[in-house]
Amino acid sequence: MGTRTRTVMFTDLADYTAAVSRSDREGIRRLLTAHEDIVRPIVARFDGRVVKNLGDSFMCLFEAATDALRCALDIQDTVERGDSGMRIRIGMTTGDVEEISGDAFGDAVNQAARILGKAPASEVWFGPGTRQCMNAAEIPWESVGRLALKGIPGEVDVYRAVPAHRCRLPDPITVALKRRRLIRIVRGHEVPNRLPREAQILLEGFLPGSTELQDVLARLPVTVEPAQLHLAVYHISPADRHTWSAAGRGLVVGSSEAIEQAVLDASRIAKARSGSDTLVLDLDAPPITMMALSGIALPAVPLSDVVAAYAYDLQSDGVWSNEADQAVLRIEVDQGGAWVRARTPGLSLDGRAIPMDDRLALADGARLVSPAGDLVFHALEDGYAGVLVGGSGRSVGVHDGESIEIGREPSPPGLAFPERRGALNVRWCPGARAARARAGGFTLDRALAGRRQAAIGAERGHLRVTPMHERCPTFLLRRSGRRLERLTETTEAGLGDHVVVGTNVISLRHPDEA
Repeated sequence: MGTRTRTVMFTDLADYTAAVSRSDREGIRRLLTAHEDIVRPIVARFDGRVVKNLGDSFMCLFEAATDALRCALDIQDTVERGDSGMRIRIGMTTGDVEEISGDAFGDAVNQAARILGKAPASEVWFGPGTRQCMNAAEIPWESVGRLALKGIPGEVDVYRAVPAHRCRLPDPITVALKRRRLIRIVRGHEVPNRLPREAQILLEGFLPGSTELQDVLARLPVTVEPAQLHLAVYHISPADRHTWSAAGRGLVVGSSEAIEQAVLDASRIAKARSGSDTLVLDLDAPPITMMALSGIALPAVPLSDVVAAYAYDLQSDGVWSNEADQAVLRIEVDQGGAWVRARTPGLSLDGRAIPMDDRLALADGARLVSPAGDLVFHALEDGYAGVLVGGSGRSVGVHDGESIEIGREPSPPGLAFPERRGALNVRWCPGARAARARAGGFTLDRALAGRRQAAIGAERGHLRVTPMHERCPTFLLRRSGRRLERLTETTEAGLGDHVVVGTNVISLRHPDEA
């Protein structure tokens, strides 16, 4: 048939390998038959055709991207209403496809397969080709973020089609629920006179662009930032979506029933969770401070004729990594300074949402709101582009009379720095020195921090930091300061100060803040 523009859709039985290990041959046949009995008639109903049966997966082709997405949502709805217990994931994209002898080939096929591999069970994910070709007003959809797909250069924008029975709350909403900072304003109800500090506001039941919605927005306090506002919608026209999002506001995509259920589920999870990754020594007296990994330090480049630029990814659990497939945000450092890129929707910089395609400079005092908590950027000199302080990582209590080590391998019960292996985040300088460092397994974390780096002690209510490593420097960033103090001897510190070592920031917090 030659090359045609088609939408390639893959369906896949989630947890199939585990199901095989639990089932006999007859059970496996029933599962595969049930999958086929659902997929084939729905695909035909939306003018698609099954090209290939891959056992636990089907490859299908559609002439229209919108038909493919409607088909996928119908499949998920049928599975949800059934009692088979199966779960299906679906991935697709649109592009040129070469059909040869009843099979299909091309970049679109490869990309659709890779998107399928990333999609969670019971979800429909699609690529940029489908996003461009579909009727965006007819399909409820939202962005997943930019993903690295195996075998495909660069990063790919990926999207999620939202079925009527399911809603994924954006990270700022789930964080607000956890902190009891979510305000729901429903059409026809009064607007609250007072709002909690840093509240997230969910506007429900309003038509985009309506007079009622504009009236509610006008009655909100002027201190409310655009990134605090989220409009609940299921179908929305491209023009209304652009107008709302361009103002830096967020969307919660889902039917009213699905949003209500998602809020209830998230509230139960937030209420049920207790404890933290905090180590507190079993002593009667409370600790003087909790020293906590809190953010990331950003050494300036070029660094020793080895590192020309680098990046770190922040994951939704607050962990910083060299490179993550589904990061929340990416921090990049080059000779021009420090920059932020959004890797998923729902992030804001100084009160405005960060567009997915933008690379924004971080200025001193810049405030990032992320699922891992608020982050504040402090621009520095003294060999650092700056530090991002915030979030909550592993912490250890320091009691009066104690001295606790920090480092890559501190003596127990020390606070160990995170181990970030590999150097995929590094862009190397030219020259032999950088080549040797690369061949020798150089990483920023290993090069700039020692196994036993420093000790933080408390004596009669006073905190002191003692450097222990001869080559790797230990710095102190005072609570009200903007300069790093390089420590050469035991130095008194205070609550609210930060110890900076390599790429690590250790905050000295009051125990009630841990």
